[in-house]
Amino acid sequence: MILFKLLETQPTRLGIFQEMIKKTSIYSHPLVHHLMDPETQKEKRDDDSKKVVAEIMARCFVPSLITTTSWEGFHFVGHEIRITEAMDSYGAVVWPSALVLCYFLETNVKHYNMVDKNVIEIGAGTGLVSIVASLLGAHVTATDLPELLGNLQYNISRNTKMKCKHLPQVKELSWGVALDENFPRSSNNFDYILAADVVYAHPFLEELLVTFDHLCKETTVILWVMKFRLEKENKFVDRFKELFDLEEISSFPSLNIKLYKAVKKSRRSARKGKVVSRRVFL
Repeated sequence: MILFKLLETQPTRLGIFQEMIKKTSIYSHPLVHHLMDPETQKEKRDDDSKKVVAEIMARCFVPSLITTTSWEGFHFVGHEIRITEAMDSYGAVVWPSALVLCYFLETNVKHYNMVDKNVIEIGAGTGLVSIVASLLGAHVTATDLPELLGNLQYNISRNTKMKCKHLPQVKELSWGVALDENFPRSSNNFDYILAADVVYAHPFLEELLVTFDHLCKETTVILWVMKFRLEKENKFVDRFKELFDLEEISSFPSLNIKLYKAVKKSRRSARKGKVVSRRVFL
């Protein structure tokens, strides 16, 4: 009986052993070693990101005819979007970070559904990101400095009128200024905060951090695209992590741009972060 059992189980054991040899031989193949090599994987990621960057940049077009008002064109969410820039201000130019965020919103609607969501964009600039979010069905509030609101309103009205489920709003927001008065915490019910290239060599990084914190509730998701230029920006990311859980979603090395998702830390963790922040800022 015992001998019968041994004979009965032997083919199974043999099969398992043969399968192990087969798997070992596969993983010992030079090609597999090459594909599993960290440097090779990094090269593949870089190649993939370059393809995405090429696809993003392909969404841009310039008018074929010269018009009295200069504008740039973009294709997102099945619409032709025309944006007028103001070259006398950094905030009124479409930067690559905005294109990255627009592309992300359009291609990730299953995971980040904008329909009927309350969305605020800080540093909206020309309004391209806010326009795309509006076309995707969100309640959008586009904000920026007072001197940029005229061009921002013009672009948003021009590209969303009769096209969106909810009419987007344009509102002044100077980072860290009159936040309780203009955006009281009790009425801040934003599902998403959108930000593209808001961190650069300006003297208001502390005020920006305060603004992020003020506008967020515990369930708010920040989608933030950042171009890294200077060490000062890396320090801001470190300070940001004191108050928010930060996750890198995508990286585009050819543009030196990263896309982040962030949510507010728990009250206990945030309190510790604020203590650290006070030591850093003083």
